[in-house]
Amino acid sequence: MIRYALKCEEGHEFESWFQSASAFDSLAKSGHLSCAVCGATQVEKTLMTPRVGADKDRAVIVDPKVEALAKMRRDVEENATYVGGEFAEKAREMHEGTSPEGAIYGEASAAETRALIEDGVPVMPLPFKPKQKLQ
Repeated sequence: MIRYALKCEEGHEFESWFQSASAFDSLAKSGHLSCAVCGATQVEKTLMTPRVGADKDRAVIVDPKVEALAKMRRDVEENATYVGGEFAEKAREMHEGTSPEGAIYGEASAAETRALIEDGVPVMPLPFKPKQKLQ
């Protein structure tokens, strides 16, 4: 097992374990890596200091904003249904009462989002890209 410090195209830094260096290269080449925070697929290794010896008292400093985003992502993915490009249509149907209400997330164009807001449909942009869209 090998641990790498990684950084996505959006600037989020995180670490991940891989079976080997070649396993990382294979996953990166096939597009199967994504940012733990935003889901971006442009992920690269960054400079990492080697860990020398065991340091049980070593404090891990975690950016609270990164943790909050990761938690929000988990909550959305666990408690809402991904509807992809049908988001605007599904949200409008729920608002009008023609389909059952439920938590959904997906993609909508700026014009679709603006129309939903103007019509009083409660929507909120998410600060991350859905993983489903990236697969």
